[in-house]
Amino acid sequence: MEKNLAQKYNHKDVEEGRYDEWVKKGYFTAGDKSKDPFTIVIPPPNVTGILHIGHAWDNTLQDIISRYKRMQGYDMLYLPGMDHAGIATQARVDARLKSEGISRYDIGREKFLERAWQWKEEYAATIRKQWAKLGNSLDYSRERFTMDEGFNDAVRHVFVTLYNEGLIYRGWRIINWDPEARTALSNIEVYYQDDPGKMYYFDYKVEETNEYFTVATTRPETMFGDVCVVVNPEDERFSHLVGKHAVNPANGEAIPIIADSYVDVEFGTGAMKCTPAHDPNDFAIAERHGLEKPICMNPDGTMNALSGEYEGMDRYECRDKLVERIKEEGNLIKIEDITHNVAHSERTHCVIEPYLSEQWFVKMKPLAEDVLKNQNDPDQRINFYPERFSRVFEQWLENIEDWCISRQLWWG
Repeated sequence: MEKNLAQKYNHKDVEEGRYDEWVKKGYFTAGDKSKDPFTIVIPPPNVTGILHIGHAWDNTLQDIISRYKRMQGYDMLYLPGMDHAGIATQARVDARLKSEGISRYDIGREKFLERAWQWKEEYAATIRKQWAKLGNSLDYSRERFTMDEGFNDAVRHVFVTLYNEGLIYRGWRIINWDPEARTALSNIEVYYQDDPGKMYYFDYKVEETNEYFTVATTRPETMFGDVCVVVNPEDERFSHLVGKHAVNPANGEAIPIIADSYVDVEFGTGAMKCTPAHDPNDFAIAERHGLEKPICMNPDGTMNALSGEYEGMDRYECRDKLVERIKEEGNLIKIEDITHNVAHSERTHCVIEPYLSEQWFVKMKPLAEDVLKNQNDPDQRINFYPERFSRVFEQWLENIEDWCISRQLWWG
């Protein structure tokens, strides 16, 4: 009986149903206790969307190793799973709701979570189809999701353990605030880019002497949260003003003029407005001098009651209108076009607002010191290739800040 081969290989005909048969017959299912175990955990893709070429490349390498180990006689577990990706997925669901003309605040938390789970199931199904197309030899009987109950138990266990060890605390600090997602972010969830901006120069009147001096700022809208003007104690231009009061052109309030060595005499005019609730350096100055830390914005990036007539306005609308009013009053000296490095949210891409907020933090210094100590032990150290990245790692640990671990999210 003759059988002719097709002139062209048709992978669809050959592969059709083959993968489903392999899975059904348990060819990828681990659990043979008579064999030595070997496990690879798939780096869980986010359910924010579908797999891309990077996933395909990485998963293929893992699958090559998995199949090789299986043929070597190991009880091979290639474990599948997916990541709920809290902020990222919530941002995607928010965007879908926005396209429908609504927001999560319109439908409420429970309905929003229903939509989020629908999103998860939709994209999880697509990801499984993509794994199948790649032929990944995954044990689906053990598939995990990062919001499974077991993972929640693990998170709670680690949190309580670290808290009891004094490594977790709750406190008021300047954090990265995403006004679109309305949540705190850690430093690694923020990226910086050079954005066009403006430097505004305003005249401030000294209350006691009626003389004027100039203060420069890139963020006039935060002037409603200013508590003082700061000059360098070594700057002779302003030494006679220390201890006196300047009139804030935003609201007419008299605020003290103080001296602090943080101020760079070469930057701007050498006189700096201080907004402790909206800038980490200003916060540090306020801590040193025992100053108040008033917040002048709402969590959604609009102005609060401290801004008077501008209450409820978006921060940038307030900026424009405030500058126009100060100009009309004769206290705007000039505006310079600049390019400055601006923080953005990795997920919503909006401009981050440095914001004084009560959050949960992990004390990183003790943890970092333990790792740095191990780096001096040849048997314990983490080795990097190329070696130069060891120094990058160590510098990061030497300058590490406490990690903000709390989020104001509905999903995750």
